[in-house]
Amino acid sequence: MSDAPRPRNFLAEIVEADLAAGRNGGRVVTRFPPEPNGYLHIGHSKSILLNFGLARAYGGRTHLRFDDTNPVTEDTEYVEAIQQDVRWLGGDWGGHLYFASDFFDRMYACAERLVGEGLAYVDTQSQDAIREQRGSFDRPGVNSPFRDRPAAENLDLLRRMKAGEFPDGAAVLRAKIDMSHPNVLMRDPLLYRVRHARHHRTGDAWCIYPMYDFAHPLEDACEGVTHSICTLEFESNRELYDWVLDHTGPWDPRPRQYEFARLALGYTVMSKRKLLRLVNERRVSGWDDPRMPTVAGMRRRGVTPEALRDFADLIGVAKNNSLVDIGKLEFAIRADLERRSPRAMAVVHPLAVSIENWPAGKVEELDLPWWPGEPERGGSRKVPFGGELFIERDDFALDPPKDWKRLAPGREVRLAGAYVIRCDDVVRGPGGEVRALRCTYDSASRTGEGATRRAGGTLHWVHAHLSVPAEVRMYDRLFAVEQPDAEEDFIAALNPGSLAVAKGARVEPALRDALPGSRYQFLRQG
Repeated sequence: MSDAPRPRNFLAEIVEADLAAGRNGGRVVTRFPPEPNGYLHIGHSKSILLNFGLARAYGGRTHLRFDDTNPVTEDTEYVEAIQQDVRWLGGDWGGHLYFASDFFDRMYACAERLVGEGLAYVDTQSQDAIREQRGSFDRPGVNSPFRDRPAAENLDLLRRMKAGEFPDGAAVLRAKIDMSHPNVLMRDPLLYRVRHARHHRTGDAWCIYPMYDFAHPLEDACEGVTHSICTLEFESNRELYDWVLDHTGPWDPRPRQYEFARLALGYTVMSKRKLLRLVNERRVSGWDDPRMPTVAGMRRRGVTPEALRDFADLIGVAKNNSLVDIGKLEFAIRADLERRSPRAMAVVHPLAVSIENWPAGKVEELDLPWWPGEPERGGSRKVPFGGELFIERDDFALDPPKDWKRLAPGREVRLAGAYVIRCDDVVRGPGGEVRALRCTYDSASRTGEGATRRAGGTLHWVHAHLSVPAEVRMYDRLFAVEQPDAEEDFIAALNPGSLAVAKGARVEPALRDALPGSRYQFLRQG
């Protein structure tokens, strides 16, 4: 048995009860089954962490399986991106990478078996007619006129479908269950449809493809999955899941489906269709835009797998759907980055400062710790200080409010890790705008050298010439309302200020060679 921490939720209780009862031969096999028609988002991350975490905690394994039954929307780009995301989140499927297409032959054999046993038939009506005949929640369905075709005729039609004799939409294979069933999904559901489209793995080998509700349980069974964990919208599908397995078995182990609440997050949309629209309409820069709720977008923004795990632990595993406050995600991200990000200095909107009494041409190398609040963590870097500096434009006020603790005419501040300076003069443009400050410094006030000189506040800064130009992108929530899905068109709810770009920013020279994926907290900027 694994020594991984045991999760505490209703799904863990189900697994423990199965193990105690000796079900499934003591095996625990879960799976994460994405459809390769888009990038994974934060809702998928919750499912990934849940499935892999449960199996790891109980000595089992988790499969990564691509549910590639719709060749029209699927692409190898998505297959590769999903694998990268799952690995990044800590998912290790070992040698258990599967595709629904791995089992197309076995699925088709199951379909022929159902036809032979009188449990499925080929329907050649239009899709509209079939939809109308299925009825509704308050109206029973009506039998198809082809429901009682002889098994031999149905088998011939199914084989002709497979051979490509029918155009798209001309014929479907349906299960024969009950057209008056209270669960509308059980009213002779579709099992196969004709789709003449090239598949990303099987090419043109097939022109009929299984429907999700037929393929999914068979994939689980073929792989030996024990606990098929889905989100709540599939609760009504469980009856059909069981019907398929009960009429195509016996299976050992026999998979069982369990549902938990999907993640609904404020100020976010997580429909792949809507996310794809954002990408296609260039509302964002791509699937990995840092404003997107995709795993790739969050990774590019600097979020860590540990932060997403902390978030998943914070919200838990529920049985009922609810809207999660996005503040909980932001809290988990901030708390994680706070403890892992060294501090550095960057000036986003520079205001020039000249120190008039600084020796001409002198550059002083200050040794500043990466962790000023926790010097015991160690590490420092050299930061150049000189007579020409930049401070943040918002850190100066011509007419400061009463409680102002930053720079103003005649006021003093400490520059972080350096000296106390006083603003003596303001250089203004023809329109009265502030263009630069002329200051003096106290040479005996350097931080850490026994200086006792106090100042109104402490500002961050960079050297005007030795700092590094940078483009700083400041991200806000992508949507301006908490529930964009509730809007008539979710596009109208986009936040026009979700991205602000500062092209003239400057960062300290130590960041010049920062590696991709490095994380820093800019002093006072976050």
